[in-house]
Formats: sequence, structure tokens, C-alpha cells
Amino acid sequence: MLVLALKLTLAPAFVVAASLTARRLGPRIGGLVGGLPVVGGPILLVLAVVHDGPFAGRAATAALLGLISLAAFVVAYALAAPRGWPTALAAAWLAFGLGTVAFALLTAAVDVPPAVGLLAACASFVAAARWFPSAADAPSVPSPPPPPAWDLPVRAACAGAMVLAVTAVASAAGSRVAGLLAPAPIITSILAAFTHAQAGAPTALRVLRGMLTGFFVFAAFCWAVAEIAL
Repeated sequence: MLVLALKLTLAPAFVVAASLTARRLGPRIGGLVGGLPVVGGPILLVLAVVHDGPFAGRAATAALLGLISLAAFVVAYALAAPRGWPTALAAAWLAFGLGTVAFALLTAAVDVPPAVGLLAACASFVAAARWFPSAADAPSVPSPPPPPAWDLPVRAACAGAMVLAVTAVASAAGSRVAGLLAPAPIITSILAAFTHAQAGAPTALRVLRGMLTGFFVFAAFCWAVAEIAL
């Protein structure tokens, strides 16, 4: 029951908090909060509770490579944003999926130390920022309407459902695949797609750019977990 409670409360609560932060302080700050390990952290916590510390440590090491796939998600979404949020979301998940498969094959053949994973992840964030398009290039919504009453509950429900799915697959697939899936773009998808649909592509791009900054903290968190647990 404790594990289920963690899955159903932590991530949805963080998604709601990031959404409210974006509304109050702007999309860039909301994205920065969303880029923190607000979902990946609870997933690693669940894995540690269900399995053990070394399992979580190996998962955290793999999560550093998963963050590279997450950076690819952000860039793919940004590049496809002018085509609308459904196309952008599909392209972004495809990029994350391809990256996850590639790193699964890599980690099956080579052990990547946490320090190397940290450097690779941070380098990918810097590269993603360089490839990121300007928000001015995307069509905007002149004056977005206020979010409907069901907006936050639906965001929370989506987060809970996605965490349940990711942790179910991860726990059955072993520590390395679990780690690669820990940074799965759960909050990233929700914040980007909802913002895109309600406020336009430029605002969604500002959210994603803020997330890229938050990813540095996410990477440091994963590295610290790996170093402590292994």
C-alpha cells in the first residue's frame, strides 16, 4: 500500500505544483521546476523501496543516460511544435523511445560509471540548448483563455497513470532499463502539451527551455543517488 500511495500521490502533486508555479511565475520558471527530479525522484524512491539500495543505485546510473533521451525529447518537441501539439508530442516520444533503445543496448554491453553518465547528460543539455529553436518562430495564441476547472485534476490523473505504467515496466525489466525509464517525459509531456494547447507554441517552448535548466539538477540528483547507493 505504501508503494501504491507513493506512485499515486507524489508525482501528481509535483505536476500540480509545477503547473501552478508556471501560472504564477511564468512558463520559464514553471519549466525550471518541472525539470527538477519531481517525477524521476519518486520513481527511484519506489524502486529502492520495492527492491534495494544497489538496485536503485544502478537505476540512477542508467537514469543519467535516460536524461540524454529526455533532452532529445525536448528538442524533438520544440522542432515539431509549429505542427501542433499532437504531432510534436508524437515526435518527442519517438525520440525518447529511440534513445532509450540505443542506451539499453549500450548498457547491456558496457558499464558506464556515474561520473561519465553525469558528464554525458550535462553535455546533452548544452547541445539541446544550442539546437533549441526560438519561441518567436512558432505561432502563438494572442490571449489564452483561463484554464478550465478540470485542467489540474486531469494533469494529476495523467501523471499518476504514466507513473504506474513506467514503474510497472521498469520493475519487470531490471535495474538498467528501470533507470533509463526513470526520466521518462511524464511531467514534460503534460506541461508541454497542456501549455501548447492552451497558450500556444511559444509559451510551451519557454516551458521546455526552463526544463533544460532544471535537468542539470536532475542529473546531479541521479549522480548523487548512484554514488551513495552503489
